[in-house]
Amino acid sequence: MPVVPHHMPCPAPLVLFSKMAMSSILNADDIKKALDAFAVADSFDYKRFFEIVGLKSKSSDDVKKVFTVLDADNSGFIEEEELKFVLKGFAKDGRDLTDKETKAFLKAADKDGDGKIGIDEFAALVKE
Repeated sequence: MPVVPHHMPCPAPLVLFSKMAMSSILNADDIKKALDAFAVADSFDYKRFFEIVGLKSKSSDDVKKVFTVLDADNSGFIEEEELKFVLKGFAKDGRDLTDKETKAFLKAADKDGDGKIGIDEFAALVKE
């Protein structure tokens, strides 16, 4: 079996991992309902999404696990570019957020104004 150096990107398994990880934390039917509810561009509402997907009622540990899945580059933050693809973190067929939705989501979550969402900011946003 070939050895893959740690510095080489390996996107396919990450997508598989994020789908598996998300469905181990949240109910697959709830994920589908939440994605369907916001299938139309510029309809995304993070408060309703977190409620429909069942994240709002989850433990802080589960919320942190979801954050880790959405933090695609493992930087400890969800940056604007990652936020655009946040729905894909819940299911691979999730749509991309529009620029308007991405900026509104970032503005709502980024309490310290550093241009990215930390784990505590994410947890606070989920519980709003």
